[in-house]
Amino acid sequence: MRDSLRGAREISDAELVEQACSGDDRAFSALVRKHHASAYRVALSITRRDDIAQDVVQDAFIKAFRALGGFRGDSSFRTWMMTVTANEARATLRKRGRWNESSIEVAGPLEASAPDPAEQAVAGQESSRARAMLDTLPEKQRLAISARIDEGLSFREIATLIGSSEGAARVNYFHGIRRLRELME
Repeated sequence: MRDSLRGAREISDAELVEQACSGDDRAFSALVRKHHASAYRVALSITRRDDIAQDVVQDAFIKAFRALGGFRGDSSFRTWMMTVTANEARATLRKRGRWNESSIEVAGPLEASAPDPAEQAVAGQESSRARAMLDTLPEKQRLAISARIDEGLSFREIATLIGSSEGAARVNYFHGIRRLRELME
């Protein structure tokens, strides 16, 4: 008998994919809930617009749902989903044309438990400044940094995401970090 989606242990992505391929809509919904935030950050990193990123994520999950039967498991579902999202974001930009606008508020809300509002404001400004500078980097460097820092992906997973070798993913990450440091000085 199939494990319940609300069981005591967390169901792996592989199990959820298997269940979703067998027609279990709850399993695919669980995959969406689990990976939506990561997909959104990838889409936002490429499109640089919240409204477009939201549309991209929705379209990417629809495409993933339709293609789920073809998912071979060569990479993790997470990496595959992020790659589908990145491809969808690029396709959307090609269709709509590129925008040079940046999201105004990418740093997120301030935490209520912070001890000193002044320190938190400075940190928020620095975070916003770093995000704005991140937007100036070439797409592969921007994606490599976001995927590594925000998502904790390995360089192998980043390579899949940006469509390069693992070595090139490392180079994009380190060149991007170096450029950000230069810009922050």
